Amino acid sequence: QVQLVESGGGLVQPGGSLRLSCAASTRTFSRSTMGWFRQAPGKDRIFVAAISWNYATNYADSVQGRFIISRDNAKNTVNLQMNNLKPEDTAVYYCAARPGIVAVTTADQYDYWGQGTQVTVSS
Repeated sequence: QVQLVESGGGLVQPGGSLRLSCAASTRTFSRSTMGWFRQAPGKDRIFVAAISWNYATNYADSVQGRFIISRDNAKNTVNLQMNNLKPEDTAVYYCAARPGIVAVTTADQYDYWGQGTQVTVSS
């Protein structure tokens, strides 16, 4: 049984920053791959970033250079630092987890999902 709880969403202006956090309730967190996905209204859920058990990272092209994913195994937490936010970043952001060593980018390879947190970028 794995539970994921996202937090940190909110309303920010374009160019602003926001830090999302995902708390995981699993004893094997350190051996899991964690990912962030997002879904805008009327659109598919798409990959944002992922981090493997050995801290290898993977980013979508649209967020490369702006977002930073990190994890704290001692706290069973994965974070997403979002900088220089754009209106097109507006979406519900979901934390996801899967057992494995590879930071995969496809949603169907993740086994556990949080409820999501809303991020709105608007002036």
